[in-house]
Amino acid sequence: MKTLLLADPVRYPRMTTEELRSTFLLDGLYRAGALEIAYVDLDRAVVGMAAPVGDAIRLPSFPELRADYFTERRELGVLNIGGPGAVQAGRQTWELGNLDVLYVGRGNAEVGFESQSGANPAIYYLLSYPAHCSYPVTLVKKADALPAELGSVEMCNARTVCKYIHMGGAKSCQLVMGVTHLHTGSAWNTMPPHTHMRRSEIYMYFDLAPDARVIHLMGPPEETRHLVMANRDVVVSPGWSVHAGVGTRAYSFCWGMGGENQDYADMDPAPVETLR
Repeated sequence: MKTLLLADPVRYPRMTTEELRSTFLLDGLYRAGALEIAYVDLDRAVVGMAAPVGDAIRLPSFPELRADYFTERRELGVLNIGGPGAVQAGRQTWELGNLDVLYVGRGNAEVGFESQSGANPAIYYLLSYPAHCSYPVTLVKKADALPAELGSVEMCNARTVCKYIHMGGAKSCQLVMGVTHLHTGSAWNTMPPHTHMRRSEIYMYFDLAPDARVIHLMGPPEETRHLVMANRDVVVSPGWSVHAGVGTRAYSFCWGMGGENQDYADMDPAPVETLR
């Protein structure tokens, strides 16, 4: 398990591009036939990808967690961004198609991932936070995610935001999770940007062509930087940082949050004219 130690806003302005990337960016989480996991010291998040091709992949505990099993004191969100597959949670198995999400509550000792076909394998994106109580395992199909249409073609940010794990959907302790799809001809996500000190946010960009990139905007509104991100890269945004991006072509991204509250609308706006 890799550990990611976040920088504060005092150190941030003096960081080089490579230092920014090694501190806020997780790449290489996708590896066919393997499980890759990283621990983030911000809100004690765990981020990973499981990509079963042949045999099923089991989610173990890790020495860093000091737990008998992974969800002993944690909850977990699982988003399938690949082909059809199945996830075992406790004594049940749940079938997940592309863009389905499974919420796994605290106390499920056995968690495993498999694909229906090695020719079109499932790819599971994992996001976990500590949990103070147990909520039931809940499957949210792509068609049942709560959609919201935001932005406009004129502003180059028309997009569909799909909420899966939130106060009005699958119940959780602190995890909030969803997916945003950019419309054809739009490139900007989360614009105008915002911050929220009550919780951190983690983005995973996907469905990007091999030669496409997303320019991810980060940092305090008055002193922004950017990270160039490829398909299935993950970026961690502390509460003091904006999080927005523009792509060289169409893309989607999974957003996940953990922290003090679950109010999706709890944001501190950073108007475009104030950005530096």
